[in-house]
Amino acid sequence: MRIIFFTHPPFLGSQSMPRFARMLAEGMQNRGHETEVWTPEAKFYLLPVPQMFKKWMGYIDQYLVFPAQVRKRMAQYGNNTLFVFTDQALGPWVPLVAKRPHVIHCHDFLAQQSALGQISENPTSRSGQQYQAYIRSGYQQGKNFISVSHKTQQDLHQFLGQIPPKSLMVYNGLNQKFIAGNTLSARKNLSAQLSLDLNNGYLLHVGGNQWYKNRTGVIEIYNEWRKTAAQSLPLLMIGAVPDAKLTTQYESSPYKEDIHLVSGKSDDVVKLAYQGAAVFLFPSLAEGFGWPIAEAMASGCPVITTGEAPMTEVGGEVAFYIPRRPQTGAEVQAWAQDAATQVSRILAFPAADREQQVAKGLINAARFNADGTLNRLEHIYQDILQAAL
Repeated sequence: MRIIFFTHPPFLGSQSMPRFARMLAEGMQNRGHETEVWTPEAKFYLLPVPQMFKKWMGYIDQYLVFPAQVRKRMAQYGNNTLFVFTDQALGPWVPLVAKRPHVIHCHDFLAQQSALGQISENPTSRSGQQYQAYIRSGYQQGKNFISVSHKTQQDLHQFLGQIPPKSLMVYNGLNQKFIAGNTLSARKNLSAQLSLDLNNGYLLHVGGNQWYKNRTGVIEIYNEWRKTAAQSLPLLMIGAVPDAKLTTQYESSPYKEDIHLVSGKSDDVVKLAYQGAAVFLFPSLAEGFGWPIAEAMASGCPVITTGEAPMTEVGGEVAFYIPRRPQTGAEVQAWAQDAATQVSRILAFPAADREQQVAKGLINAARFNADGTLNRLEHIYQDILQAAL
């Protein structure tokens, strides 16, 4: 097959989507297929304009310059080429190849739902609403879709208003190798790399500042746990540089001396953190898939996460579930106390029970095998291309 992958431009600063695109392109290339990656170049975006105009310069590169380039390139490719959109958010480009063999990968519809006022925690500006409508008008012209979870697939069908000609679900495969290493060795190594004392264990969270990651909720849980905890394990939070909201939550915590906000570290440091953690906290409000759940389990770490799809799809019967964080003050404290109880429960496990939990997690995480995912996607790609010939 000849496969053209459309992906987000690197100047947007995203990490997960380019990584996903690389996994697809390299995976198909390793399977003997001819692949190319098409993405807008930063031209107008690099012009010396005030920061407030940077976004609009990027839009020119993405939605004026790039489509013209695609139309010109298209003449060189026949119907034996499959065009793959690595994210449904690339919807404005879908009409360019809607009559050619194509498939659209769908990750989550949180921005789309927010723009329609369906998520109260994430209000969207008028311009944001229009932008999401523009994206939606594009991917709605698609015919073939692959969703990363059943939840995402259900959301897709709602936004399309129907079930498209082809709509399949394929769970993400872990695009890095995560293994359960020696816990004590991992803690010692990590302590040295971060100049912290983590040798007795720690609670861990991995995630960015996106509203749905609920990083402030992690600190709320930690605060409640420390109030009654028999031990004072630190909280390690690895991810983006803290935003104002997280910083405020951190500064107000009576236990902030034991909360460590870590940014700018390599993937190897994250892997060590998973291996050495006593428990992994992932109280997301929403997700498209929930990579860290599988990553933590594959690293031998018990997981506490939100008891809603798709977190329940990834965590299966192995994760420990808590309700979604409420929005009112009194309810938030009760929620955090409930989660803190789960933390204490896991930390109190006898060694044999913890080993059994870790073993179950490893089995569950094995469902998200990268080779298995790529093999399934290869067959789907071939079927779509064959049906169009």
